[in-house]
Amino acid sequence: MITIIKLNLMELSPNPGKNLIIEVDGRKFARYPVKTSIIKPGDNYSDIIEQYARPYIKQGDILFIGERSVAVSQGRTYEKDKVKPGRFARFMVRFVTKQSYGIGLGSPETMQMAVEEVGIPRMLFAALCAGVAKIFNIKGVFYMVAGTQARAVDGAADYVIPPYCNHVTKAPKDAPKLAQRMSDRFGVGVAIIDVCDIGGWVVGASRGVDKQLVLRALKDNPLGQTKEQTPIGILREIK
Repeated sequence: MITIIKLNLMELSPNPGKNLIIEVDGRKFARYPVKTSIIKPGDNYSDIIEQYARPYIKQGDILFIGERSVAVSQGRTYEKDKVKPGRFARFMVRFVTKQSYGIGLGSPETMQMAVEEVGIPRMLFAALCAGVAKIFNIKGVFYMVAGTQARAVDGAADYVIPPYCNHVTKAPKDAPKLAQRMSDRFGVGVAIIDVCDIGGWVVGASRGVDKQLVLRALKDNPLGQTKEQTPIGILREIK
């Protein structure tokens, strides 16, 4: 049963530089960021939602959750200095195009995380496919072939909230199943997302969630990219 409490918009105001309302195909959606305590390894994420988000959700909402925070709760975050990249990771990282908006697999440490997740054969195959696609000016093939577990690896960055600014993080484990369990418990759709200020993707979602709608509604990353401490959001259509 869902507890329905009228939203206090002063509590759930948009993050700095972000709009509360967005329009998608003529439909208006509010994106309410929910501030929480700092997520730690071993935290039960459903209990985090129970404490901080459940009082505000109602039928028809979609909870969207930052994938890094889920991975942290699962203990899938590692101090960068303690990650020891292998020869293959150091070799592969030389071919990664560095981006201004994020690290991706552009460091030996994040590349090592991806190798551990999907294995050397798949990484080699992804690189081969990407090389062929580059001839035809087709982008994004490497991550498409390497898969979500490689694509969602996060690197250490100054803008990330401490202490995780010095950590590299693997993708959440069993994200679709986890999203469904949360959906069953709270009675709303759930999407675990990896979104930055230029776009993103859905790492895992419960049944019935329109992933493309979620991505379009969150395209400007309303959870923020720095130290907002809002790993959870509520997506609600405004009728």
